[in-house]
Amino acid sequence: MAEPRASPEVLLRMSRAGDGAAAGVLLELYRGYLDLLARVQIGKQLQGKADASDLVQEVFLAAHRDLGDFRGASEGELVTWLRQILASRLAGLVRRYRGTQRRDVRLERQLADELDRSSQALVGRLACPGSSPSERAARRERAVMLANALQTLPADYREVIVLHHFEGVDFPGVAARMGRSQESVRKLWMRGLARLRRGLGNDV
Repeated sequence: MAEPRASPEVLLRMSRAGDGAAAGVLLELYRGYLDLLARVQIGKQLQGKADASDLVQEVFLAAHRDLGDFRGASEGELVTWLRQILASRLAGLVRRYRGTQRRDVRLERQLADELDRSSQALVGRLACPGSSPSERAARRERAVMLANALQTLPADYREVIVLHHFEGVDFPGVAARMGRSQESVRKLWMRGLARLRRGLGNDV
C-alpha cells in the first residue's frame, strides 16, 4: 500500500509494479495543478463552456491507463507528460466546440506550449519577492506546489488570484465578476497573496 508521504518517484515505481492504489495517490498530487491549467485554457479557448474538473478526470483516466507506457523517472518528466495528455484532451474539446472532427496536431502543440507557459508563470508570478530567476528555474516543480497551495486558500482569495494572475482579468473586471467593489477585490488579492506566500515560506 502506498504511504501518504511517499515521494512522487517512489509512487511512480510502485505504480509501474502494478500498485493501483499508488497510481491513484500519485495522480492526486497533480489534481490542483492540472485543474488550474485546464481552467485557464477553457476560459481562453472555450469561453468557460466546459468544466475543468471533468477534463482533469479524463486526463487521470488516460494517465492511469497509459502509465505503463510512460518512460520517465522524475517528477518533472511526469508533469510534462500529464500536460501533454491535458493538451490532447483540450484539443479534442476545442475541435468539438468549433464543430470540426479532424485531429489538428498544430492545435495540440499550441495548447501544449500555452500550458507550459502557464506552468512557468505559476512560479514567476507568485514566487516570493527576492527569489532569483535562477532559483526559480531550478525548481519548476514548485509550480505544482503553488497550484496545490492555491487550492487551500479560502474560495474568494483563490478566485481573485486566479482571475487576475492567470486569466488576465483586470481589477474592475474581477470586481464585476465577483459582485464586489474594486476596493474589496484589491484587499482580497493582497491578503490572498500574503497568505499564500506565508504558507509556502521560502520554498517559492
